Amino acid sequence: MTKQPELKYPLDARPGTVETVAVGLQHTMAMFVGIITPPLIVAPHLGFDTLETTFFVSMAFLASGLTTFIQVRRFGPLGTGLLSVQGTSFTFVSPSLIAAQVGGAPLVIGMSIATAFVETTLSFILKFARRFFPPIVSGTVVMLIGLSLIRVGITDLAGGFGASDFGSLENLSLGIFVLVVVTVLARVRHPLVSSLCVILGLLAGYLVAALLGRVDLSIIGEAGWVTVPQPLRFGLSFDWALALPFAMAYLVTTFESVGDITATSIASNQPVEGPIYERRISGGVLADSVGSVLAGFLNSMPNTTFSQNNGLILLTGVAARKVGYAVAGILCLLGMFPKLAALLSIMPRPVLGGATVVLFGMSVVGGIRVVNQAGLTARNSIIFVVSLALGLGVEFVPTVLQDLPEAARNVLSSGLATGALAGILLNLALPEDRAG
Repeated sequence: MTKQPELKYPLDARPGTVETVAVGLQHTMAMFVGIITPPLIVAPHLGFDTLETTFFVSMAFLASGLTTFIQVRRFGPLGTGLLSVQGTSFTFVSPSLIAAQVGGAPLVIGMSIATAFVETTLSFILKFARRFFPPIVSGTVVMLIGLSLIRVGITDLAGGFGASDFGSLENLSLGIFVLVVVTVLARVRHPLVSSLCVILGLLAGYLVAALLGRVDLSIIGEAGWVTVPQPLRFGLSFDWALALPFAMAYLVTTFESVGDITATSIASNQPVEGPIYERRISGGVLADSVGSVLAGFLNSMPNTTFSQNNGLILLTGVAARKVGYAVAGILCLLGMFPKLAALLSIMPRPVLGGATVVLFGMSVVGGIRVVNQAGLTARNSIIFVVSLALGLGVEFVPTVLQDLPEAARNVLSSGLATGALAGILLNLALPEDRAG
């Protein structure tokens, strides 16, 4: 069994206030693009003007902050009690775009709330299905999460999707500069410096980008000062024809959450088997569903656990639950005060990509550790190889599913879901290796 690395601040540790806030800000920077991108994609299809779009994005931040607090704090069976952060789910972009065309914002919000029971139901039966997710399956899923995210990080490093200067020498140089700074500082022996390696790397990249004239501060001036939450501002509606796409999206996010929570447990040196782990998985998925309902009432899209932050735990050695409270507080502030959100939104994408490439890579390392602990026996090797190949295959060649029925495409279009299903089925079908 591979020995887990020492953590500077384990789960129940209480780092100082300044360090807690600084590490929390790093987590926020690692996830803020993931939070704002889904609402920014959907908003034009809802016919939102600038003020409505700003409100939509602000509520995404506020919902993410509140649901992160629920996950970290844990209320009875609700939440993981780990440094599990929540954010707007990309998985719901596709069904939300369909709902936007059919019934606008009321239908997007209504369907998100009405179908959350799918994930709620799954949260209660997961504890009875632990044989479906042995370490060899969960480790492979964690690896798939990290590997699929690396493409996102590299895209940002090169300038971001759709950038006119994508892949330019300036973009690549800026992104690699941040990557080098983060990597070097992560290996500094001073614990404070290594814990803050990501935020220091981002600040260095931000400064260089500003000197290159790539930071437009006018956006901050245009942003409002305060956003007041207005529950169900856009109203609610329901359409049975859209129940299946949204239900399938909740099924996929359940797979994602199981993998994310497993990765957080690994990074935090917590068990990935047994009753404690099972309670965390069940509580985390339940918090996902409850958080998605809460997000709907706040006029936001469904929430889910974010995986990119697990790489930050591994990189900094800070797994303290206290940091999760800081992340929740910062996200709520970003939701209530748009000028703060604007300050993050103007960060050049190559700067962000230079840091996230490292974080996503560390997520892959977490999966490798679980696979290694499970042992690559002949049986486990088949499960690992086939699941990883199918999952990555769907990510690399999504058109491979184009002739499948729509319901099947909705589930399998996520490489993570494909890999997870393959691993579960193989684990059930293949006989155990014979002893001796």
